[in-house]
Amino acid sequence: MSFLNLEDKTIVVFGVANKRSVAYHVAHVLEEAGATVIYSVQSAEQRESLRGLLKGREVHVCDVRHDDQIAALVGALREKHPRVHGLVHSIAFADYESFSGVFHEVRREDFLQAVEVSCYSLIAIANAFKEVLDEQGSVVAISISSTQMAAEGYGYLAPAKAALDSTIAFLAKSFSRFSQVRFNAVRAGLLKTSASAGIPGYIDNYLYAEQATLRKRALTTEEVANVVAFLLSERSSGVNAQGIVTDCGMGVNYFDADIVRAAVADVWPADQR
Repeated sequence: MSFLNLEDKTIVVFGVANKRSVAYHVAHVLEEAGATVIYSVQSAEQRESLRGLLKGREVHVCDVRHDDQIAALVGALREKHPRVHGLVHSIAFADYESFSGVFHEVRREDFLQAVEVSCYSLIAIANAFKEVLDEQGSVVAISISSTQMAAEGYGYLAPAKAALDSTIAFLAKSFSRFSQVRFNAVRAGLLKTSASAGIPGYIDNYLYAEQATLRKRALTTEEVANVVAFLLSERSSGVNAQGIVTDCGMGVNYFDADIVRAAVADVWPADQR
């Protein structure tokens, strides 16, 4: 038996889009630990595009915006996998193409869509899976390191993630009425993923975040996946309704001397300090 004891556990992973996805790295770590991973992707076209990457795996199509598709997924899993031990929610969306970049100008329909996909989908998934989730099951969502910072490039997706963070606590409480299923989030720092590449100005923010970490080296997607695997395992049985910040210390290091020196160099010449 390994430390995580994930052998013979069945875990459904939502959100794999390509090999750089957080969800894919999570699934890889889980499979290495001996877990059976069931993949859920948004569309048939996406499943086809992942055919080579997920060869030999069980891949289902489920657009989480539709309750009937979530119910169909649960129904399809029941016979082969009557008991599911974990769920991974790695789903987020914001329509940056229609966004001006000014927060107060975000369109109502775009904001509500971001909340629906990035937050409400977790509630819908949890509710649909409640009958098949193991009594000691674990649900883990991928969030961001801080929703209290107005990172302009991230636009209106941060408030949607803030709703997701709050939802974690409310799901943990409501499920405690009839089970011991745990709900937690991994609140990750900036990562190099295909999804993040579509965020305006992300590269500059990513490079800044790398310098802001205590180790001066960026957070890796595999490091996030390792924390997810821990939260899915029985080794984290005492952790519930939490957001585990995983940012290599970035959140405590904004006044790093090198960063401050570089920031003020152009506006406050050395001979005037």
